[in-house]
Amino acid sequence: MAKCAICEKGVHYGNQVSHSHRRSNRVWKSNLKRVSCKVNGASKKLYVCASCLRSGKVERA
Repeated sequence: MAKCAICEKGVHYGNQVSHSHRRSNRVWKSNLKRVSCKVNGASKKLYVCASCLRSGKVERA
């Protein structure tokens, strides 16, 4: 799975707990988008999470 190029956010693992408290494995995937960004004046496609896009840490091309 890809990671955010800015904050290195990736996949989180844990347990899904049912009502009877039985546990099974669970995966939380981060909200990643493949966007074209300006890197050193040139446009480059990067995987960036939605929170980095909203906060303005990335300048889109």
